[in-house]
Amino acid sequence: MKKTSFLILTITVSFLSGFAFKSALTKPDEAKVKKVTGIGGIFFKCKDPKKMTAWYQKHLGLNTNPYGATFEWYEDTDSTKKAQTQWTPFSEKTKYFEPSTKDFMINYRVENLARLVDGLKKEGVTLVDTIETYDYGKFIHILDAEGNKVQLWEPKD
Repeated sequence: MKKTSFLILTITVSFLSGFAFKSALTKPDEAKVKKVTGIGGIFFKCKDPKKMTAWYQKHLGLNTNPYGATFEWYEDTDSTKKAQTQWTPFSEKTKYFEPSTKDFMINYRVENLARLVDGLKKEGVTLVDTIETYDYGKFIHILDAEGNKVQLWEPKD
């Protein structure tokens, strides 16, 4: 019984020491930086975006708009922090997804886009363009490990 208790105590102390050591080595800013906080949008190519939007509205009940459909939700448990995810069909001939050859692009919601981009540059991630600012947020496009174009969005919620 004493050996089992000692073993459990040793494992617990080792785990907590490792956690404390990691915490001490992690820079405060680094620990607080959230990268992706959610899906900001799903974009895909199709032959007829208007027809596709109408089909989803009719058959699946999407509340569509000129850009596709917007799904509103609340971040975390804070019922005052509204967020949204965009669903948008694009023309199959769009060049917006280039240089990727894929028929889709995912938009990820992020916090502090400028700081994230600085980190991505240091990690050698390919930036397709530069940060652009609009009245609804900041955007940049990057390429993932397989050359898929990814959109990063820091929303102004």
